[in-house]
Amino acid sequence: MSTMRHLDPKNTPIPEVHRALLGGVAPRPIALVSTLSKDGIRNLAPFSFFNAFGANPPTIAFSPARRGRDATLKDTYQNLVDTKECVVQAVTYDIVHQVNLTSAEFETGVDEFVRSGLTPVESDLVKPFRVKESPFQMECAVKHIINLGDTNASGNLIVCEVLRFHVEESLFRDGQIQPELIDLVGRNSGEFYTRARGNALFRIARPGTENPIGYDNLPDLVKHTSVLTGNDLGNLATAESIPTREEVLQFVDGFKIADASEHLFEEYAESGDYKRMLMVAISFARAESPEAVNHLELTAKVALAQRDRDIAWKALVYAGIVAGHL
Repeated sequence: MSTMRHLDPKNTPIPEVHRALLGGVAPRPIALVSTLSKDGIRNLAPFSFFNAFGANPPTIAFSPARRGRDATLKDTYQNLVDTKECVVQAVTYDIVHQVNLTSAEFETGVDEFVRSGLTPVESDLVKPFRVKESPFQMECAVKHIINLGDTNASGNLIVCEVLRFHVEESLFRDGQIQPELIDLVGRNSGEFYTRARGNALFRIARPGTENPIGYDNLPDLVKHTSVLTGNDLGNLATAESIPTREEVLQFVDGFKIADASEHLFEEYAESGDYKRMLMVAISFARAESPEAVNHLELTAKVALAQRDRDIAWKALVYAGIVAGHL
């Protein structure tokens, strides 16, 4: 059984509270924020307390928090108070090291565009410059500045309306920005980042109905299996209905007799070939093997991992039939 660490923020050192937030609220998108001082000096800084909060009007917010060591305010905050304008860029893998450089504590008045090597580009509607190297840029007007405290590490919530988007055309497929193409980077704790591509990406189909089965309506034979995890059960519970006994028996009757070989089953499982796993598992069931139910449940688990919930349900219902529960 796991042991939980309990933290009371009012009785915990600020650095420890900060570390808990950064470790548990992650990965966080990074806002690369461009501002101008009232004297026209450019500033560029990243903020990972950042997200979007509505599409009509398009609204984003980020927090240039007070410094943890002395509660002083950052240049970005003062520029936003003075000018009420900014440009917010997405941070991609190609520029992450240059963006990291902009987080350094340079003296007030230093141009982070120059120090980081990032290229300023004139905006259309606001005075702060865009970052040429970022493929996703938002020109913004500041609508609200909400001070969340006046002590060390207190946040300042900057709520902005996006006035214009600038998005690289090559990022789109079928009208959507593709994660593999934009190659975003998220912020974790300490020195860790997450690259949102490759094995870090996975897909979850939304429930296909306004009234999915729900966990509470899963059959006991499914809930009590030792093979499926809570995630697997949650996946199954998003289905619209459970296949009937008759549907499953008709489906199984269409399978040819295969070699009920443990070696073959393991080989198919290792390669993720759940359809051949099912064929062998059905053969185990026809041979009245005591391993048949376990093999059917394992097949369902692999089918779920391959996003085939229909086959998973049929394997599980058949497992219930074999076990005498249906």
